[in-house]
Amino acid sequence: MNRYDEIKSLLSASRKVLKNTLNESEIYKIKSTHGLLTEQEDVEKEYETFDSKEEEGGNEEQTVNKSDKKRAYRISGGIFVIHSKEPKNLQLTTEDKRAFQETMDEFTADVSELVDFDKLNLYDNNVEWSGKINELDVEFFLSIGEKNGIYINGTMTKVDDEYMEFLTNLKQYYDKFKTKWSQVISSRKKTPIE
Repeated sequence: MNRYDEIKSLLSASRKVLKNTLNESEIYKIKSTHGLLTEQEDVEKEYETFDSKEEEGGNEEQTVNKSDKKRAYRISGGIFVIHSKEPKNLQLTTEDKRAFQETMDEFTADVSELVDFDKLNLYDNNVEWSGKINELDVEFFLSIGEKNGIYINGTMTKVDDEYMEFLTNLKQYYDKFKTKWSQVISSRKKTPIE
């Protein structure tokens, strides 16, 4: 392919992406193939609503009543799901966005950069978050509330200095996580002054 054809192809792909007529997988394929850079859409864009029966992973055993509602948001590449019985509590606040972004940033800085995050679930009295540390082939699950703690899942994980350092870093990070999301839960419970 010569430069002219390459530029023509890139221009065509850019126009398709900017028209917003493609689905997410087509847009991702075009962006990755051509290395397109675009401005991030508003972080409050609603991503999708998950059905509790479709949730993957054995770690997420949160019992959800049929009256519970949920709304998911994509924020900086991560998925943040708010669960509540009251539809008014499903709104994403500035505090929620900031806490979620800081949570992901702090994890990559303090624990591991090679991580695939699962969705973060915010319930009325609980927060659950999981993911996979790719370099160690280990899954983690963090929870505050009823199942308070850190949970690790791995197959034949080698216990060496690198793994022990990971555990130490994860434990220290969990303290930040617990403090931050306890404050978020607390601030969401405050009753408005009328």
